[in-house]
Amino acid sequence: MSSTLTLDRAEIESTYFVPQPFRLVVPERIEDELFYPYTDGEPMAESDFQYEFLVYVRDALDAHFSRDPNIYVSGNMFIYYEEGNRNKKVAPDIFVIFGVPKYKRYSYKAWEEGKIPDVVIEIVSRSNWKKDKENVNLYRRLGVKEYFQYDPTGGILDPVLQGHWLDEDGTYQEMELEILPNGIQKLDSFLLNLELRLESGRLRLYDPKQKMYLFNYAEEQLERLEAEAYAEKERLERLEAEARAEEEQSRTEEERLKRLEAEARAEKAEARLRELESELKQQKDHQL
Repeated sequence: MSSTLTLDRAEIESTYFVPQPFRLVVPERIEDELFYPYTDGEPMAESDFQYEFLVYVRDALDAHFSRDPNIYVSGNMFIYYEEGNRNKKVAPDIFVIFGVPKYKRYSYKAWEEGKIPDVVIEIVSRSNWKKDKENVNLYRRLGVKEYFQYDPTGGILDPVLQGHWLDEDGTYQEMELEILPNGIQKLDSFLLNLELRLESGRLRLYDPKQKMYLFNYAEEQLERLEAEAYAEKERLERLEAEARAEEEQSRTEEERLKRLEAEARAEKAEARLRELESELKQQKDHQL
């Protein structure tokens, strides 16, 4: 014989202590995420060529703007742009939004945040090229102010780095790719205050104000370790130089002391010689 005990939620919470932060509730947030899923169940299909630059650009921008709590950098996240329609979504490779708080999100709902991305950067591949072309008009309609595309393999875009900015009429204008005297090609992002540069076909972000390239977190850590190693090497070299200077000073002091001792002995010998000469003179005078 078996029996089944059934307790409703109120009975459970009245019988057993459940800490408040862990109470079993289904908040509107969870229901919302069920309606606006943050994944489509499909893996991110990117080759090493695209993934390398996707991670670099996203992490470098995130590190660059890390001190500003109201600049949000993310990527490969669903951006829902029409409330109540779960199909109205887009997932840029990298996007930057100014004026929204920086915190981790499952997805981005434009009507809740009050803004759409200001800057979008797409790393083009053959698998996503068709969708990227369709998204150009979508980004224009949404009001994305700057839109960049980079083709790391070089077989899709010509030139491999392209950029557009949104004019007052809501039309995308193509940015001019500038060639520097050293052969480096660049596009200016006036919103990011950065340059997107091509060096031997490879995309790098450059800060013209600081006159330095942006690093992602791994590169920053490596750069910091190299700087620390260099500083330690300089410190050791300085200590060695100080030790050599002290040794030289000690040797000089030792030589000075020896010289003084020699001079003292010479003076003592001269004084003794004078004494002997005086005694000898006295004896001679006495004999006379």
